[in-house]
Amino acid sequence: MPIFAPTINKIYLRFSIIQVMYLSKEWKSEIFEQHGKAVTDTGSTEGQVALFTNRIAHLTGHLKKNKHDFSTQLSLQKLVGKRRGLLAYLYKKDINRYRAIIKALALRDIIK
Repeated sequence: MPIFAPTINKIYLRFSIIQVMYLSKEWKSEIFEQHGKAVTDTGSTEGQVALFTNRIAHLTGHLKKNKHDFSTQLSLQKLVGKRRGLLAYLYKKDINRYRAIIKALALRDIIK
């Protein structure tokens, strides 16, 4: 008799769970419209920084409720690093755009 013999076939029911996404298409387009050059310009640095800031705020709220969610903690740290990299790029390229996005998003000036 094999060790891992198949047992009785179990039927698992799948439940439809509808989750509301915290970042819908409309919300993203609004973020890019406010901070980007246009609604369709999703690759602009300012738009990406604004989107990352929104996601960071969402994950921070999640971590306040779930202190032991270490995978979310790791993804939050990666996201903060990406935002910091984009801000450093913007600081080097155009200091006025950097100051404008810092002021618009109420972020601290971390690049010296």
